[in-house]
Amino acid sequence: MTAAEARRPLLLRFRRHARRRAGPVITHHPVVGILGVLLGAIISTLTARITAFGLADIRGAIGAGFDEGAWITTAYTVAQMAVAPAAAFFGAVFGPRRILLVSAASYGVAALALPLTGSLPGVLACQVLAGLSSGTFIPLTIGFIVRNLPPRFVVYGIAVYAMNIELSLNLSASVEGWVIENLSWHWLFWDTALLAPLMWLCVYVGMPREPTRRDLLATADWWGIVYASAGFALLYAALDQGNRLDWLNSGLVVGLLLAGGLLVAAFVVQELTCPTPWITFGAIFRGNIPLLCLLLVLLRLVMLSTAFLIPQYLITVNNYRALEVGDTLLLIALPQFLLAPLIGTLLRRADARVTMAAGFAAVGAACFLSARLTADWIGETFLASQMLQAFGQSFAMTSLIFFNIKNLSPAHILTLGALMQTARLLGGELGSAFMQTFVRVREQFHSFTLGMNVQAGDPDTVRRLAGTAARVAARSAGDAEATERAASLLAGVVRKQAYVLAYADGFLVIGWLVVGGLLLIALLRPAPAG
Repeated sequence: MTAAEARRPLLLRFRRHARRRAGPVITHHPVVGILGVLLGAIISTLTARITAFGLADIRGAIGAGFDEGAWITTAYTVAQMAVAPAAAFFGAVFGPRRILLVSAASYGVAALALPLTGSLPGVLACQVLAGLSSGTFIPLTIGFIVRNLPPRFVVYGIAVYAMNIELSLNLSASVEGWVIENLSWHWLFWDTALLAPLMWLCVYVGMPREPTRRDLLATADWWGIVYASAGFALLYAALDQGNRLDWLNSGLVVGLLLAGGLLVAAFVVQELTCPTPWITFGAIFRGNIPLLCLLLVLLRLVMLSTAFLIPQYLITVNNYRALEVGDTLLLIALPQFLLAPLIGTLLRRADARVTMAAGFAAVGAACFLSARLTADWIGETFLASQMLQAFGQSFAMTSLIFFNIKNLSPAHILTLGALMQTARLLGGELGSAFMQTFVRVREQFHSFTLGMNVQAGDPDTVRRLAGTAARVAARSAGDAEATERAASLLAGVVRKQAYVLAYADGFLVIGWLVVGGLLLIALLRPAPAG
């Protein structure tokens, strides 16, 4: 190897070597390959969402407290974050097919064994293994779609990839509610475990074998991979636990943020000084790519924020069960089967920036529509905004991914998979953490503001309490208990209205973030020719 070749990025050298040896390896079963990709991406996202919705049932089944049980979901997603950089590199060395076959098998074993452990340490260990396995699914998906599908199938593969995010994000409440009501908590994990063998079979049949590049292992940028994996994983853990531990008032959160920040800084220095860097920043972060990464983080933040707001409003204000919440979220999930081929066909002819802007605008309109929220809204009231959001998120995500690919050379596609997984997880966690904290703070503010108008001795307050006490007097053991119950009911009304106002504020702030995204889209330049 010459000195000039040694300085080239590893993934670029892999691509040029592959071209010299055999040219592009195109699958002979593209539909089967796309199905495998879809299953892997659904498993990856669905597991995290179902576990979050069913966390109380899981904690109760294994006897874990609230604080210890909070790490059950964190263990899975932190492991996904940690494996993303390594997945892209090992995909270049051994080929996506080999990595995904091993990962699908290990995920199935972990998900199958998890409910049988019966203890918190066992559950956490299985969650880490499941996260490390499923964390390879999404980073390697883009590489397979772009490098191995026939050209006419690429845009449809991207549309299916984007569709899975909507499906898994919004099907999870229905799945969790149905499982808990009809089966047992074990099936919160066994349902996706049953999908793993089908995914394995689709990958085996639909993905082509690629040449192994073991020589890349000798010159691998191991320190860069370790710094990136550990740094982003620690930052993710801090974001996931921040709201529960009160952010900077917790020594653990501060330590995670500092350690993660230092490791990410070390990763950047390593890539700038290493002779064979894992990521060459000058090649990747140029042109539209920085703006597109920012837009991806923003879109995931918006998606996870709205995915938090609607279920929490229905549960907190209207006492919905998970299955009833799922019926509302299905309004976003089901249209994806029609929207995915539509946007795929449209992107073959239209400018991706236009369809991306249309998608962002629709999501913003849906958020401003939902910001008119009142305590009288039920699941069906969200129909108009949910259908608008389904259209917007599908168009925005598919167009964003497609335009990302058009701005990169094929040599960097596997690196794009790692960047997208990191941005996807960080953006989603930023959205969840931000919205949980925002709603909590706004609820406290509105409770205080409304409480200022409910003063003891105020004529309106006295009349309200007297009327409520009269209605509950027949079911009370005297006037004192009736008065106490009336005061409790009035406090509940104030708290309920405070939550309604807080959720409405959440939709409003997300709407304005989408407006900021539209301004970023206006700054995008046309993709490079070819």
